[in-house]
Amino acid sequence: MQYYTIQVKTRAEQTFIKRFKAVYPDCAVGIHFFQRSLNIRKNGIVKPLLSPIFPGYLFIEVDEDDSIDTYHWQFRRTEGFYRFLESNQHIVPLLGRDLETVLHFLKKTGPVAGISIVHFDENSRIIVDEGPLKGLEGNIIKVDKRKGRAKIKLDMYGNSFAIDLAFETIKKV
Repeated sequence: MQYYTIQVKTRAEQTFIKRFKAVYPDCAVGIHFFQRSLNIRKNGIVKPLLSPIFPGYLFIEVDEDDSIDTYHWQFRRTEGFYRFLESNQHIVPLLGRDLETVLHFLKKTGPVAGISIVHFDENSRIIVDEGPLKGLEGNIIKVDKRKGRAKIKLDMYGNSFAIDLAFETIKKV
């Protein structure tokens, strides 16, 4: 499989997917949109919230035998489409660390990255037992125990950005 990235209107990612599938129901590509589950505390009330991991970006899965050129214009004609990455003239599949990042979320979390289960060792270092943070321990740049969030640094197409993923602390027996 080859994976490509497209940029669409932010906060309209799911709408784009619905429009694309309605117009091209027989299209043989996979479209992936990754979200994360966070607990937000406001006025003492905790509410679950789903927010995108990569706002405004969708990941396209194309079979090795196919070419993205086959589907290029279908994506471009769908309302809400902005561009392919790197550019519409130079469409590049994900490779190296970019591909590893997408495959991590695709295989370990699915469409929604839930809450990780962690514990802290005697030196207050975070140890991830299970969940979306598993395998990303080296990318953790900040831990907020009170909020139950870990800020991780991700790199895509040469740009770095930080996102928060939720965790729940357990006591190690």
